[in-house]
Amino acid sequence: MRPSLLCLALAMALAATLVAQPQLTLDNPAMARRIVQQLALKPGERVMSLAHPGVFDDLLPYIRYEVMRVGGIDLGVVEVLREPVPESFDAAVLQKGAREARAHYKAMFREVDAAIMMPGATTAHPAYLAMQDWLKDDLVEHRGRRTVHFHWIENGSAYPIAGQPVPPRPLMDATYQRALLETDYKALGEIERRFAAALRTGEVHITSPGGTDLRFRAGDRPANLQDGDASAARAAQGKVLVDKEVELPAGVVRVAPLEETVDGVIAFPPSQWDGRPVEGLKLRFSKGRVVEVIAASGKEAVEAEMQKAGDAGRAFREIGVGFNPLLAVPERAPWIPYYGYGAGVVRLSLGDNSELGGKVGGSPYVRWNFFTDLTVVVGNATWVRNGKLQL
Repeated sequence: MRPSLLCLALAMALAATLVAQPQLTLDNPAMARRIVQQLALKPGERVMSLAHPGVFDDLLPYIRYEVMRVGGIDLGVVEVLREPVPESFDAAVLQKGAREARAHYKAMFREVDAAIMMPGATTAHPAYLAMQDWLKDDLVEHRGRRTVHFHWIENGSAYPIAGQPVPPRPLMDATYQRALLETDYKALGEIERRFAAALRTGEVHITSPGGTDLRFRAGDRPANLQDGDASAARAAQGKVLVDKEVELPAGVVRVAPLEETVDGVIAFPPSQWDGRPVEGLKLRFSKGRVVEVIAASGKEAVEAEMQKAGDAGRAFREIGVGFNPLLAVPERAPWIPYYGYGAGVVRLSLGDNSELGGKVGGSPYVRWNFFTDLTVVVGNATWVRNGKLQL
């Protein structure tokens, strides 16, 4: 075969292979049905969406239709300012505009019963902050106002494991879609309630092969169950802000321990602090505060980040334990899906925990630290062993 014909044959074979590769098509009708189903709308409840221009535009009409189909009132879509903003924009103008908009949005949203935060919109946007103001008010009034956080991948929910890249976008989309549509929400809620009940009665002891050895108690602190229940009845029982902000996909239990009971050591995998690599890091806690920083390299970066964060930078924030088997870390090409909501993933965080009912406040600083090899014992029961959920 002449070289030109050989090249043509190879090109045709490659093209055929590419054509044959299946491409994920998101099932927008099914996803919209599931999101609205989790809201458990009562007839006449008013629902709006907060969206970033150009992100998940194809899903929005299905959500709006589904709200109408089940008897809700569709209030349409409020768009946040497209980001990133042009470099020529004056930051002072944007900040002033956001402050003023927040107050007016709150007046606009007075009659909103439920809002869906779409991918790309965040809790920092003035429209959502205005809705959040109502959620905080409703904690006192015990109303059923609530929001769904549908972050997907756009809001930075996928995390690499040291030495491993995150997978291609289609694989992450497929993982999230499966978790959204196929999770056994009843079973998820049952195991999360069992874990929350255990937290109220027993000491938590967390260990790892790398040297983690941490103890604390949750006592009567409210545990936030992200089991996908976004009904008005559930929201009306909310004790802390995050009880009224329901994540989809679902799968974590979060609690801010009694700060004075947090004692021991957290050993970290390779990580970044203050934008710099850190190896062999161990943080020692006493009464909920970092009292010693040990690192093979990069200790100065850890100290720098904590100093910039202020008082909250050295405070233990919360524990989050993942329970969703459909978001578990894969055995091959491992990565951490959706904020560590997968079965056996543990999040030990630093920073402000006021949204969880804790005492650490006054700072926007939050640092999420994910671990995939911990053992978590509550009382005499082992819930996670070496990163595997024990059912």
